[in-house]
Amino acid sequence: MSNATFTRMDESTAEEWAEIGRQTSAHQGRVADSILAMLRSLAVVTDGFATDQLTHCLQTATLAEKAGADPELIVASLCHDIGKAVSVPNHGAIAAEMLRPYVRPDLAWMLQVHQDFQGKHYYAHFGVDPNKRDAYVGHSGYDVTAVFTDEWDQIAFDPNGETYPLEHFEPMVREIFATPKYGAAVASR
Repeated sequence: MSNATFTRMDESTAEEWAEIGRQTSAHQGRVADSILAMLRSLAVVTDGFATDQLTHCLQTATLAEKAGADPELIVASLCHDIGKAVSVPNHGAIAAEMLRPYVRPDLAWMLQVHQDFQGKHYYAHFGVDPNKRDAYVGHSGYDVTAVFTDEWDQIAFDPNGETYPLEHFEPMVREIFATPKYGAAVASR
């Protein structure tokens, strides 16, 4: 069978959806390609920081890897600010939704809320409560998010800091994004 012929989903067939599923699975590699391209696009986003956002993401992932983090956490660390390629104010939510099918739930949650955890280190400069993370005490992802923000993310703005290149992380990115493992994306395969 080739491409579907329906013009409305309510007129589709099981055979057409089987082919759509087959082709989607066969082209899964384009997800990693898109992620890598979005990460590269962060090289032009500085917004007043001492490093561009790609360097910041690379430093964060470098710190995670050096600390012994597992591949999902390293890739989540690498991609935590990927949403800034689209929108800074809700970049955490964008990153969380992009990675949710590929990383375990506590890491998707970490991406979603990392800004409020980061706030401990700078929210007071904006007159915002720096203890906003306290609202999340007891959540199963609290500890990993605190480690991520306090030990890696908030210290990864050093123009001279150790920074593994994106090519170093590319095999991990390709492995993590090769197959959705979590949530609705798995059920729809």
